[in-house]
Amino acid sequence: MKEWIDVVAESAMADREHVVVDIDGDEVAVFKIDGRFYAIADVCTHDGAEIASGELDGDEIVCPRHGARFCVKTGQVKCAPAYEDVETFPVRIVGGVVQVSRRD
Repeated sequence: MKEWIDVVAESAMADREHVVVDIDGDEVAVFKIDGRFYAIADVCTHDGAEIASGELDGDEIVCPRHGARFCVKTGQVKCAPAYEDVETFPVRIVGGVVQVSRRD
């Protein structure tokens, strides 16, 4: 059975903001873009650095270290120096609370 972790009240985040939460020892960045929530691993697949503090450009996060770009919605890598996608996580809203879980 999938375990869901409460992250934040849906109304507590403004559009284009993010929060980082620990899920089973892994940092996960939850972004709000155009009123929808997305969750990705807070790690650049290029060098293992955190990426959530990078610039959000549309629906892409730009790694603050070397400029790799990832689609926040899909985890797809968009430019070098990264070549591997970043992990995404399921997100749902229950009773006004944003919840995140690991993929089954």
